[in-house]
Amino acid sequence: MTATLPATGRRAAKKPVDRQEISARLLSSAARKSYDPVVDIDWEAPIPDDLYGLSPEWSSLYGTPLWEGLTERQRVTLTIHEYCSISGVGIWFECMLMQLVLRDVYGDDPAQPHVQWALTEIADECRHSVMFARTAETFGAPSYQPPPSVLRLGRAYAAKASGPAAYAAILVVEEILDIFQRDLMKDERVQPLTRATSQIHVVEEARHMRFAREEIARRTPDLSAWQRRKHRALIASVAAIAVDNLVQPGVYAAVGLDPRQARAAARANEHYRAKLREAATGLVAFLRGAGLIGGRSELLWRRAGLV
Repeated sequence: MTATLPATGRRAAKKPVDRQEISARLLSSAARKSYDPVVDIDWEAPIPDDLYGLSPEWSSLYGTPLWEGLTERQRVTLTIHEYCSISGVGIWFECMLMQLVLRDVYGDDPAQPHVQWALTEIADECRHSVMFARTAETFGAPSYQPPPSVLRLGRAYAAKASGPAAYAAILVVEEILDIFQRDLMKDERVQPLTRATSQIHVVEEARHMRFAREEIARRTPDLSAWQRRKHRALIASVAAIAVDNLVQPGVYAAVGLDPRQARAAARANEHYRAKLREAATGLVAFLRGAGLIGGRSELLWRRAGLV
């Protein structure tokens, strides 16, 4: 996916697409192709016993001695719980993003396309959150969420973040999940329910990411040096926290593993870190080109394994 970039360093600048023009285009796209997961997914279909919840190569333990010690049935169960954990964290993040977007257009003229697009995006996110909640319920997995300390940080971020940091937060999670879910939706080893929810999310989030990129391109050139450092730090913090919370420790207990031992193994798993880094390649390139990765805050990106 491409988008215009503001000038930073030696990179040439392009004029961002007009906000109302891109909003009108996205509204037209949404009218042509959108889903209602409640009716577009067969929630009564049986859950196959031999299919993974996500591609095994995307498991946080894939390639580790713990993975090798699991039975095939345990691997299936683990990947189902991992997908439900990632989906649950997605619900948490979507609830944050809905607040960020709504605050951004609050008080604007609702006749303007950008406001109508914002409301359309929020409606999409509401449906996605319900879809992910029903997915966990259908798989018989818990509704995984981040720990209370992270929930409190998310509440504060949703209440205060604005400008490029708000829209970059959308990209941080959605672009990584986009690459992840594009793999899942075409993998015949994966549960039909996972593939269906992934396809819906990929199609509709493509529009959200396009708008977020254009908003970043439009707003970043106006930042002062101090504001740019502030936004870099906020975005890097979001990236580090989001990646660290994708797979909750309780997932490992579902297959009889010690959560602390398994979490440590996942954090040290270079295969998993490489998958995340690969998924973040486009995101990192875009944000770096926009001047939103760099300086001391880049250490957080490195600690998260995304660069």
